[in-house]
Amino acid sequence: MQRYFLATPITATVGQTFTVAGATVKHWIKVMRAQPGDLAEFVTQTQQVVVAELVNSDGQTATATITAVTAPKVELPLPVIIACGLSKGDKPEQIVQRGTELGASAFVFFDSQWTVAKWAANKRERKLDRLAKIAQGAAEQSHRTMIPSVTYEADLTHVLVNTTYDTGVVAWEESAKQGESSQLVQTLKTMTSPQRLLAIFGPEGGLAPQEVNTLQTAGITAVGLGPRIMRAETAPLYLLSSVSFWCELV
Repeated sequence: MQRYFLATPITATVGQTFTVAGATVKHWIKVMRAQPGDLAEFVTQTQQVVVAELVNSDGQTATATITAVTAPKVELPLPVIIACGLSKGDKPEQIVQRGTELGASAFVFFDSQWTVAKWAANKRERKLDRLAKIAQGAAEQSHRTMIPSVTYEADLTHVLVNTTYDTGVVAWEESAKQGESSQLVQTLKTMTSPQRLLAIFGPEGGLAPQEVNTLQTAGITAVGLGPRIMRAETAPLYLLSSVSFWCELV
């Protein structure tokens, strides 16, 4: 069943009628060709999921009636904030799309010492808007009950200052090379829901040693992600999968 996120609050009660507009109507009515009587899921601003039946539409707005209300538990028990040094090409899009499917609660992109890609100030908002749309589409596709936020920070210092988190780790290839393989598990053992984990990753060239030292001084733990060196767009997905395994499958 198709899922959409509601931009305005509604009363989530069976029998209640509400109206949707904008991109939701365009997709539901024009792309999916919904007809009166068809059902879709809508996520409220309080993360409830309502099943609603299409009553009518004029192509610009649509009226639907709620037939069921649920509150599914599909989000990671430990919210994970993914902070990545800017990478080239479409790698940020891959990280946001697949990271959303794997349960990330937020994404932060930042300039690091070894970053090659740069987001020009006059294009930054447009890039963030596109990534936000990708996050919403991926959240709908994976039947999430929240859309991860996507933001930009000038450097790691701003990431630490402007991000709310309880525990932080940095994926560092030197830790992997030295055979470190238990620190991530040890970190997850100390956390309980709904504590937030900040996971930091470098760009293609990795993080500079000075940056890692700064993070460790701030209480961020350096962790290895196994013996193989991963691409910048792969490592965040590996970590999210590991958190999911630890929290949801063990």
